[in-house]
Amino acid sequence: MKYWKFTLKLIMILTIFLLANIVFAFIAFHVTSWLSERLDIHLQGFWRQLTTVLGVFVLFACSAACIFLIGLKRQRNYWDSIVDAIARIAKGDFNVQLDKMSDDENDHFGQLISGINHMAVELGELERMRQEFISNVSHEIQSPLTSINGFAKALKNMNLTEEKRQHYLAIIEMESHRLSKISDNLLKLTSLESQHHPFEPKYYRLDKQLRNVVLALEPNWLAKQIDIDIQLQNSTIKADEDLMNQVWLNVLSNSIKFTDNHGQIGISMLAQHDTITVSIRDNGIGLTDEQQKHIFERFYKADQSRVATNGGSGLGLSIVKKIIDMHHGTITVQSKLAEQTTFEITLPLDNETNKEEHKL
Repeated sequence: MKYWKFTLKLIMILTIFLLANIVFAFIAFHVTSWLSERLDIHLQGFWRQLTTVLGVFVLFACSAACIFLIGLKRQRNYWDSIVDAIARIAKGDFNVQLDKMSDDENDHFGQLISGINHMAVELGELERMRQEFISNVSHEIQSPLTSINGFAKALKNMNLTEEKRQHYLAIIEMESHRLSKISDNLLKLTSLESQHHPFEPKYYRLDKQLRNVVLALEPNWLAKQIDIDIQLQNSTIKADEDLMNQVWLNVLSNSIKFTDNHGQIGISMLAQHDTITVSIRDNGIGLTDEQQKHIFERFYKADQSRVATNGGSGLGLSIVKKIIDMHHGTITVQSKLAEQTTFEITLPLDNETNKEEHKL
């Protein structure tokens, strides 16, 4: 395709060049004839042809010079606009949109301008996310600090009963723990996104890890008398065991947190040729369609009414999503409000996994 485009372009250029020379020859011939008559000079043979050729050369040179100057001025204008755009981007103004000189994919100016436009859009999006992130962090930190400050002032009241005093102290302790958790999650998310976080995949038994997580959270689900249904098969994966442990702890903790007393949580596994999918299903409060769209965003809290009691920061599932992305896997959520929620985590299996599974 590119070869034919180049050939057609070359034919067009040669055709234009030939037509231009014919026109210039026609003009030069008549001009020299007119000058000969006016000056009463009679040129014959070689000299007449020579003056015609010189005339063609002069016309061609003048035309080329005009075209070059026009093109140079046009390119200079584009360079000025490019330099101005880069200067604006350097100062933090990302509302930059340059026009292309042509739609030709091989046009270097066009490629440069497309790159600058794309860079401005991406930097603008990053700046928006940065400002939103700072705003969310400030809001999340301000909330527990306000509670701690308010109840600390209330404790100065000497007429408080011991019961109220202990209640206020418990709230301060809870908000301090929440503040610490926000800070820890922020550091963890920043580390994961820096691409310098230790990532040490190895072969291990996924079913054993899931059973250990269920045992670790036993006090939580026993306190709410939740029935845990586990259907797992012997499965080996290659992944970072510590990071994946955070995934299962976070997702299962959320299921327990948002499932009412005497509820049910099911954990199942489906191994296919090159992937393995873990499903964690609960019959808790569920999610709306709108909530499902934003559930993995930073600081998003689907259940605002229970934020104070569950101590969530809205960062847990963002961390989960980042860890799954690092493993080249996927995480999806399917839910019906007030009925059920199912998280499905799919991880890739490499060719050596089945061999290792027999060893373990």
